[in-house]
Amino acid sequence: MAQLVRQHRVNADVGYHAFALQESDDGDLPVPFPDDYEQGVFLNGFPGRLDFHSGGHTHTATVIVEVWDGPPPAQDTSTWDEQAEAEFESASGEVAVWSGSLGRTEEAFTLGSPGPWHVRAYCTGRAEAAALSEGEGTGHDVERYLVQFWPAKL
Repeated sequence: MAQLVRQHRVNADVGYHAFALQESDDGDLPVPFPDDYEQGVFLNGFPGRLDFHSGGHTHTATVIVEVWDGPPPAQDTSTWDEQAEAEFESASGEVAVWSGSLGRTEEAFTLGSPGPWHVRAYCTGRAEAAALSEGEGTGHDVERYLVQFWPAKL
């Protein structure tokens, strides 16, 4: 059975419905965020980058990042608004949060090692984030993500 290795809580400053988890140093990425971002796609993977489409236009989402030593147990999808999987290739093992309006933020975490990773992402609070964006404008911790990484080479 897979074991949870580490867990990080980070804030994602969402701008224009977008944020990304991307290599901390994007200098060698063939397509750095936000290039080729696809509006409306919940999770889209690129080399060294994972793009997320948020339910809200401008707000701060909470992202729980889990690093596992193998495939984590599946979540009950009835408690989540969205779920998707992708592949992530990390050159450094250090990942930062990138905002659709601010660029690289101070929020970062370590995977533990470079290499290929499987990723499963879940999200809840999308409708509430959308309503908040249409009304008051911004919010914090309304939309929440769980992003699980585990090594692709076991």
